Parts: sequence; C-alpha cells; structure tokens
Amino acid sequence: MTDYIKPKVWQWEDENDNRSGNRPTAGARFEQTLPKGDAPLQVYSLGTPNGIKVAIMLEELKALGIEEANYDLFKIDIGKGDQFGSDFVKINPNSKIPAMVDYSEPTPLRVFESGSILLYLAEKFGHFLPKNRAEKTECLNWVFWQTGAAPFVGGGFGHFYNYAPTAQEYPINRYTMETKRQLDVLDQHLSQQAYMVGDEYTIADMIIWSWYGRLAQDKLYDGSYEFLDMESYQNVKDWTERIAARPAVQKALSVEYKDI
Repeated sequence: MTDYIKPKVWQWEDENDNRSGNRPTAGARFEQTLPKGDAPLQVYSLGTPNGIKVAIMLEELKALGIEEANYDLFKIDIGKGDQFGSDFVKINPNSKIPAMVDYSEPTPLRVFESGSILLYLAEKFGHFLPKNRAEKTECLNWVFWQTGAAPFVGGGFGHFYNYAPTAQEYPINRYTMETKRQLDVLDQHLSQQAYMVGDEYTIADMIIWSWYGRLAQDKLYDGSYEFLDMESYQNVKDWTERIAARPAVQKALSVEYKDI
C-alpha cells in the first residue's frame, strides 16, 4: 500500500467511495412533500442509534399518560437519500435524522439534533430532566458528552470496522482505542450508581444507551462485541439490561415507521 499524497486543494469526485450519499455541499437536492399526521408531534427519523433516542423519550412520556406526547413517526430512508429532500431540509438544514416538528405550538416549531430534541421534550413536559440545578447540570454534562463522543463510535469505529471498503489497521486501531476508552469512562462511572445521574433515570441514560447500550447488546456491528471485549465492561452491561427491561424502551424499539 502506497502512502496517500495529499493534494494542495482537495477536490470531491463523484460519490468518492461515499456510501452515505453525502457531498461537500448542503441543501435540498430534490422537491419533496413530507406527510403530516394528526398527532401534535411529527417525527421524521429512522431506527438508528441516533433515531431511536426520540422514540424512547416519547414512549417514556406516553407511559406517564402524557397525551400531548403523542406522535407520528415517519421513516426517512437515509440509504435512499430521503434526508436531502426539500421538506426535510426545511426541518433540518444539516440533513440528518432525527428531526421533529411540534405543531402544538402557536407557530409550528422545528427541532433537530437528537440532544436538542430530548432536551426540548424534557423541558416541555417536565420529566426526565432533574429539577435540582446540580443534578440537572450533571445530566447535561453526560448528554453533551454523548453528542460529542458518539461520532468516534459511529463515524469512526463503526465506519472503519464495519463499512469501509477495505480493512485499514491505523484507523481501526485509533477508533477502537477511543471507543474502549469511552466504554471505560462509562463503566467506571456506573460502578457507583444505577443510572448516569445517581438513581434517577434521565435523558442522559436514553441518549447514551441508544449508542453504548446497543453496542453492549451486540446490536450495532457484527463481531464488535467480541472485538471490543464487551464482557469486560460489566457495569455497562448491567446498566444496559436495566434500561432494556423498561417497557417504553421495548416499545420504542418495535414501533412502526410509516413510509413517507
């Protein structure tokens, strides 16, 4: 294998071995009309680690009897490029799932980025976000930890371990090391408590579980459970099972995505 020689100015070539369909430019690529159901909340997403966060939060709210948390869930097939349609780009100009529109507001309100959606819902309905300032801050510490750390797991480890067209030692080693470091951060933290914020189940658990819990369940990348030696992270495994046993979480994982 020869070393890659960096050009002075990088130029994008058509698809560039890019299976995500991304390009170095933003914006809509085609006209699109997204469906709208009758529920107050319209969610456009997919059953990915980022996507399931919103379904989990909404099912947890519905389990509390909050009718205003009813939602319609529409499938944005990122493999087909649905995220680049004009209506979706109006909701999220970054063309990433999940995205949501709250029609219960006087003016329909768009919310995008999974962390923003969970925080919005927690504040709107007054659940799963601690009221105490210190505990709320601790919760948000972990929410933003996840949103900053997950790209190393998904776009880094997941991509080079599972999706890249060729196995490459350097990036696999780099991102495996970082993923295992993050797992160790979680394992040490959870050795002292049941959930991310003491004994209280919060949006921090939902947002982190959707990536690291699914990794601990061996639901993300074939062979990664053994490759990452997930058996060595017992506290993460116990926490994963604790959350997986919640009826709302089980319902969120099996909820039907409507075609657009």
